[in-house]
Amino acid sequence: MAGLPQQQRVAAYAVILRDAHLLLCRISPRISAEERWTLPGGGVEHGEHPREAVLREIFEETGLTADVSETARVYSAHLPGVWRGGIRVDAHALRLVYDGWVATDAPEPRVVEVDGSTVEAAWQPLTKILDGEVPVVPLVVEALSDHQPFQLQRIAAYAVIRRGEAILLTRISERGHHSGEWTLPGGGIDHGEPPAKALAREVREECGVACAVGGLLDVHDLHFSGTAPSGRFEDYHGIHLLFAATVPDDAEPQVMEVDGTTDAVAWVPESEIAAGERPVTEVVRAALSLDTLPR
Repeated sequence: MAGLPQQQRVAAYAVILRDAHLLLCRISPRISAEERWTLPGGGVEHGEHPREAVLREIFEETGLTADVSETARVYSAHLPGVWRGGIRVDAHALRLVYDGWVATDAPEPRVVEVDGSTVEAAWQPLTKILDGEVPVVPLVVEALSDHQPFQLQRIAAYAVIRRGEAILLTRISERGHHSGEWTLPGGGIDHGEPPAKALAREVREECGVACAVGGLLDVHDLHFSGTAPSGRFEDYHGIHLLFAATVPDDAEPQVMEVDGTTDAVAWVPESEIAAGERPVTEVVRAALSLDTLPR
């Protein structure tokens, strides 16, 4: 509309997902007479970096400390004739939308700011958002349609160590994915690290014993999406190199790492695994299904 004062606003928002829920903020009735939910975020102040702005806004609107991606998607909306501050303006909204995440043990969201634009913060089910049961502003639907989970590919080496009818396993701590399940000793390969050396290092850290790494038995992979221990929603692809390995006959395994992803180690009878009496990861079952296994 010609003649209206032009008003351009830059704002930063975040898409924060957790277990099929999206973190949203309900807009104050003084701004929207009808119930409307939007992404946490808001205006970028003069001289403020957009990433700093969105982190500040997330805390003010939800009370949560978040992390966000390094890059963002840009959405532009030209809104001629809308009301802003009691006058009709020719508005142009530039929205930078980051991918965000909060810790898995974060408290329930609550509004911190006083007399702001947000009156409630909550995790809303994605199904209710997409079917219209939760009324949202158009930006929410746009951002969800463009959202892609963070892709993480991890290459790790694991040891198949047997003693009689038992196999050496470690239990995943609360810091790891699949907490409480038992898995093969091993872990991620550092950049430039030979896989066999990485495996020997991991077995020493997790089990407190030296191991002799043998030949490669198999390559196993796992692909799934979900909330990582960091709280970030990830599209995860794990590639697992399974090596034969041995430890001294008198070795007594014990966890050496502190505050790591392993909280127990034991010789587990294979009969317990076959009977379903011991929760194990998929890589353990894959190892035990191999035709030729070292003893």
